[in-house]
Amino acid sequence: MNNLVVYIDLIFLANLVIDGILLALTAWMRRVKPRWWRLVLSSVVGALYVVMMFVPQLSFLYTFLIKFGLSLIMLWIAFGFASLQSYLRHLGAFYMVNFAAAGGIIGFHYLVQNSGELFSGIWYTTSGGLSFELKVGFWFACITFFVVVFAFKAVQTTKRKTENRETLLGDVSVWIGSTKISCVGLLDTGNQLSDPLTRTPVMVMEAALWEAYLPQGWSKQLMEGEPDKLIMGLGAEEFDWQDRLRLVPYRGVNRGAAFMLALKPDMVRIELGGLEYVSSKVLIGLDGGTLSGDRAYRAIIHPALTEGEGTPKVHAGIAQEEALQQNTESSLVESGEAKTAG
Repeated sequence: MNNLVVYIDLIFLANLVIDGILLALTAWMRRVKPRWWRLVLSSVVGALYVVMMFVPQLSFLYTFLIKFGLSLIMLWIAFGFASLQSYLRHLGAFYMVNFAAAGGIIGFHYLVQNSGELFSGIWYTTSGGLSFELKVGFWFACITFFVVVFAFKAVQTTKRKTENRETLLGDVSVWIGSTKISCVGLLDTGNQLSDPLTRTPVMVMEAALWEAYLPQGWSKQLMEGEPDKLIMGLGAEEFDWQDRLRLVPYRGVNRGAAFMLALKPDMVRIELGGLEYVSSKVLIGLDGGTLSGDRAYRAIIHPALTEGEGTPKVHAGIAQEEALQQNTESSLVESGEAKTAG
């Protein structure tokens, strides 16, 4: 007869740590910060329940209702009871974390298991049913648990960053005369780039969006830097938007003062959060590189362009077209007067 040795203290400590991690991960998902002693006390209750399984007289505790009731008590100890809605959300997050961890352990176990071990745990019952036995080692379960938890947290962190970023993404449209350039822009609340003389805000866009309208080779040269040399070398080269060019000084990260080539548009429209913002006092800074590695956005929106009350999309379309028409007509009149004077 083989003797079975069970280390109760080791099982208690392992479950204490696991319950603590699961509760902490639940708090992180719910974006709450409970007191540390609440998490410890709740973990102790969960670990003690696991130890009770080795007491034959307490086998009646291992039923669905008791287990579910224990989870309610653990959550009440860890997070309190602010409201029923908040409590149910804690409960849903707690079970989602538990199921993700358990599913990850089982999935990884079958992934590394060979066919002989897999079929040795499957048998048919006398009634014709199919049953299987799952044996997962203690240390394997512990190590896999930490791997699954960290992977789960990494996925959730990436998802949360994506969701937060999407709330700051908006549709950007820029008009210069009859030319319209559209892309997705990211609202950067820390962006304070503006023309130091006129205090005009600068919205940065990828120069590649304007490549068809810029002199040949400008996009490549903007990537290499020194945009001031582009204007100095423009000379007699014909460029319809030459009078719209500006040089905006700025100080980049870990570098000295530099210049950014910018264009003066007739109008810019930004659709963000169900509202539209229209502005004509803005400069379009041209960046020779790629603003987003995953191409999620191609412009950096200056926060000053979304200040004030925006216009609902339903009512903004007509006003926008009228403003664009007025700006275009004004530009044509000014161009005609300049040619006459010439």
